[in-house]
Amino acid sequence: MEIKENHSLKQCNTFHLDIRAKHFVEVNSVNEIENLISDNTIKTLPKLILGGGSNILFTKDFDGVVIKNNLKGIQKVNEDADLIRIKSGSGEIWNDLVMFCVENNYGGIENLSLIPGTVGAAPMQNIGAYGVELKEVFDELEAIHLTTGEIKKFNLTECRFGYRDSIFKRELRNRFMILNVTLMLRKHPVFNTSYGAIETELKAMGAGPSVRTISEAVCNIRRSKLPDPAVIGNAGSFFKNPEVSNEKYELLKKDFPGIVAYKTLNDKMKLAAGWMIEQSGWKGKVSGHVGMHKQQALVLVNYGEATGKELVDHATNVQQSVKEKFGVELEMEVNII
Repeated sequence: MEIKENHSLKQCNTFHLDIRAKHFVEVNSVNEIENLISDNTIKTLPKLILGGGSNILFTKDFDGVVIKNNLKGIQKVNEDADLIRIKSGSGEIWNDLVMFCVENNYGGIENLSLIPGTVGAAPMQNIGAYGVELKEVFDELEAIHLTTGEIKKFNLTECRFGYRDSIFKRELRNRFMILNVTLMLRKHPVFNTSYGAIETELKAMGAGPSVRTISEAVCNIRRSKLPDPAVIGNAGSFFKNPEVSNEKYELLKKDFPGIVAYKTLNDKMKLAAGWMIEQSGWKGKVSGHVGMHKQQALVLVNYGEATGKELVDHATNVQQSVKEKFGVELEMEVNII
C-alpha cells in the first residue's frame, strides 16, 4: 500500500479536472483500510473516498488523503425458490454487477444498467433510473468508521434512503467507508417497462421484456442521449428532478401547458429538470469550455479545459434562470468538493 504525495486526480474524476490530492492511496482490502486509518500521519487528516469519480465535482485541490476504493468480489450469499442475495465489494464497477445479474437472469437492477460509478456509490446516492431505485432491491451493507475502525452493518431503514439521498450524504457524510453491498434480487423477475422510452425501444428491437432485453434497451437509450465520460467530461445528470405539490404543478401547467411531470408515491409531482433547463434556453448552450449537453440538457459538460469553479458557476446560472422562469429551485445532484 503506497501513499502518494501531491497526486493528480485527473484520471480519477469523470469531469477530467486536473486537481491534486495532498495524499493519495489505493486500498484493496479491509485490512489495508484498517492499517491506513490507524496510521498516525493519516489519522487526523480529512479523508475522501473515491470510487469511479462519476458523481463528484472538484473546485480545488484536496488538502487531505484521497482513498481510492478497489474492494472487489461478487458472491451469492443465499437463495430460495424466488429470491437470491448477491453481495458485492464496494469497489466493483456498478455496471459489472448489473451484467453479472443479467447473465444469471436475476431481476431487479436491469433498469439501472450503464449507470457510471462503483457499487459503493450506489447506496450513497440511492441511484435510480427508468422507474427503479436501489432501495427497492437493497438488503444491507457493511461500512467502516474512518476514525474508530468499527465495522457496522446498515439495513434498509438505517440507510434512510430518499430521492438520490441517504444517511451517508447527510449525518454520516465522510464518516464511513462502505465496504460491501448486499442486494435482494428476483429469480422470477417482475419487469418495469412503463418509464421513459423502454417499451418503444423494446418494440424497435423486436423483443419482449426480459432481464436481458430491458438491460439492452436501457443501454441503447442511455447511449443515444448521454455523452460518454471517457470521451467528454461530465457526471451524467447534474440536477435532481424537483418535486412540487399538486397545487404548484397545476399553477405551472396553466402557464406552461407542455410541462413534463410524473406523479410520485408521496402524492407529489416530480418535474423534469431537463425540460425546464431546455425551456430556459440552456440546452446545447456553450460558454467558454462549459455547457449543457446538446442532446440532454440535464448534463453539465466540460468541453475542454474548464475549471471546477467555471462548471459550478455555469450550473448556478442555470439554477437562477430556471428559478426566474418557473419559480422552482433545482438542486445539484453531484457532490461539490
